[in-house]
Amino acid sequence: MTLVLPAPATPTVAVHGTDARFPVRRIFCVGRNYAAHAREMGKDPDREPPFFFSKPADAVVDSGETIPYPPQTENLHYEAELVVAIGVGGSNITEADALGHVWGYAVGNDLTRRDLQQLAKDLGRPWDFGKAFDRSAVIGPVHTVAEVGHPEKGSIRLTVNGVVKQDADLVELIWSIPEVISYLSHSIALAPGDLIMTGTPAGVGPLVPGDTCVVTIEGLGEISTRIAPRA
Repeated sequence: MTLVLPAPATPTVAVHGTDARFPVRRIFCVGRNYAAHAREMGKDPDREPPFFFSKPADAVVDSGETIPYPPQTENLHYEAELVVAIGVGGSNITEADALGHVWGYAVGNDLTRRDLQQLAKDLGRPWDFGKAFDRSAVIGPVHTVAEVGHPEKGSIRLTVNGVVKQDADLVELIWSIPEVISYLSHSIALAPGDLIMTGTPAGVGPLVPGDTCVVTIEGLGEISTRIAPRA
């Protein structure tokens, strides 16, 4: 096969404790998966079917990087999230089998252009410009299941310049990790390299140039991101 353009490089994220990298195929994100966050966004936190949006694979950013304040927004928000890394693909996965498809877990930060997301909501349009922009998926090193097991509870916390902004527990997820994997796989076939960002707790808020944002999840360590002036 002859390509008419050079093939793009495969996006990757770090793997904890090694120089190896985890190749990223797609990034799925669960919307409003903590009750308190659903309420702060003006929505009912009842267990309606989960919904998803996506980010491009090349939106991934390693922990420790500096990110320029993105264009076309005046309201960049942080969102602390647990990230699931898929190692075994499949369709119509049962909840009982779902965890067998997980390669590992990571700490994430779903950066959001909130003003553009809200405008899209108001106009009934897709969220892509609010969620799927360049460098919008900060993903820490992936910890293997053999190393950390399957987190069902534990602190998830986010600070900005040392001040706590989000402080919750993974047990508060409305839809559990097996439920999310199963539900998603009944609509879209999962594949090795897929990442699932599982939703953020209450307390989302703005970042401005000069801020340093740190997300910590018990058992998975922390990630740090500095926001630079707009490029």
